Amino acid sequence: MTGEYARLVRHTGEDDMTFPITDPRIEAYSKKLLARHDDVVLNEMEAVAEANGFPIVGRMVGVTLEILARGIGARRVFELGSGYGYSGYWFARAVGDDGIVHLTDGDPENQPKALDYLKRAGLSERVSFHVGDALTSFASVDGDWDIVYCDVDKAGYPDCWRAARGRIRRGGMFICDNTLWSGRVAEDNPEDVRPGWTEAIKQMNAEIAADTTFLSMILPIRDGVMVALRLA
Repeated sequence: MTGEYARLVRHTGEDDMTFPITDPRIEAYSKKLLARHDDVVLNEMEAVAEANGFPIVGRMVGVTLEILARGIGARRVFELGSGYGYSGYWFARAVGDDGIVHLTDGDPENQPKALDYLKRAGLSERVSFHVGDALTSFASVDGDWDIVYCDVDKAGYPDCWRAARGRIRRGGMFICDNTLWSGRVAEDNPEDVRPGWTEAIKQMNAEIAADTTFLSMILPIRDGVMVALRLA
């Protein structure tokens, strides 16, 4: 885990939005401290991600998401981009039996994976999964939200923020992953560049910071987790 993650942590500075985020040793230590959260399903989800080259190393950020959600008494959460349900696991823990977490993913193969994980964790009754475009799914569900969480293709970040900001209740939150991440995916593959990612991330960060109805900051975990609290 730590070796793979170390290769993905960028160190080259502000110009291309690549910053040294969390030392893998801190992630590993935090995971050890948070081992009381262990269950078979959680460990399996993390192992699958790491084996596929996407080292979530996410116990620390997962618990952070649950704390944020519990802290505002969240009952309605919408995820724009959910993969196979890792972040949904933590939000579903937070919302309680009377809450709902809407998950979305464009890959239909992720739906059965996510629902299986969440069912085995005893959380599937708190989840609704939408297959298809995240923003189309978001527009199809009425009402305001306690939390809108964004982890779609990075080029779509500004559109997600613009769609979400007016539908987050006062005291609710917009949360977004990878807000200190560039389009270069790995240090050992400099040709693997995702066009437009860096610019899109910078644009969204700037728009959130300029919005006086939100108070925002970037937490230096998992390549920068943006948390924007709606004030008015």
